[in-house]
Amino acid sequence: MPDWIMVALRTLLAVVALFLLTKLLGKRQISQLSFFEYITGITIGSLAAYISLESEQQWYLGIISLAVWVAVSLGMEFLTMKSKIMRDFIDGKARLLIKDGKVLEDNLMKERLTADELMEQLRSKNIFKVADVEFALIEPSGEINVLPTRDNQPFTPKHLGITVGPEQEPQAVIIDGKMMDEPLATIGRSRAWLNTELEKIGVAIENVYLGQVDTYGQLYVDLFDDQIKVPKPQAKASLYATLKKCEADIELFALTTDNQEAKQMYEECSKRLQHVLANVKPLLHR
Repeated sequence: MPDWIMVALRTLLAVVALFLLTKLLGKRQISQLSFFEYITGITIGSLAAYISLESEQQWYLGIISLAVWVAVSLGMEFLTMKSKIMRDFIDGKARLLIKDGKVLEDNLMKERLTADELMEQLRSKNIFKVADVEFALIEPSGEINVLPTRDNQPFTPKHLGITVGPEQEPQAVIIDGKMMDEPLATIGRSRAWLNTELEKIGVAIENVYLGQVDTYGQLYVDLFDDQIKVPKPQAKASLYATLKKCEADIELFALTTDNQEAKQMYEECSKRLQHVLANVKPLLHR
């Protein structure tokens, strides 16, 4: 058999073996590598190249070596899942780099990080001053996670004492101009409802590249033709406007009536509605 055919066949064999063994190791091998997994990834790649090109050696020896490395790696992963001590030894532990806006230089040295590298990581988190950091730590994967000081944290409904309902996963009900029955069933909607929503915005389903329904039951569509402007859903804005109109009407009734008992009732209702509007404004007002 010619050498080039032999190399081609052995390369295909190496690719298949490498794919199957890497699938066996799981997604963590790709997403976040520990020290040992980093070494394993390099070695497995080298062994796959060896199987492809070392035509003078027995090809199955490379496969055996690959299998041994994968078995050892799986054994290490099992140990790290079952033992906190082994997990800390193999993967390492998170280390504090900044506390109360102060850089811990000794820990920075232990992680072989410079001040420039630390600032680069902070800038990637949209933080440009160390004083704005409550604390920052480096994870075993090498990623630096940061908690800003309370003054620099994003403002949320929780700060206002507003309880917000759970956010449901948006469902893709249209993909490539076709209705998706399973996502529609998940949100309790029908094809007739979807057709009605499309008629409201004047769009044919075959022109829709992607259609999603959010937590509030509003349909958002992206068309194949990006030059066409689609009106945004106005259900929440309309509800907010209706509540504001009700508040104005109640205040008008309170001003125009001569009945003191009715005036007091209208004023009390107006105050309650104002309180409701203050709570729902972050959710309904754009």
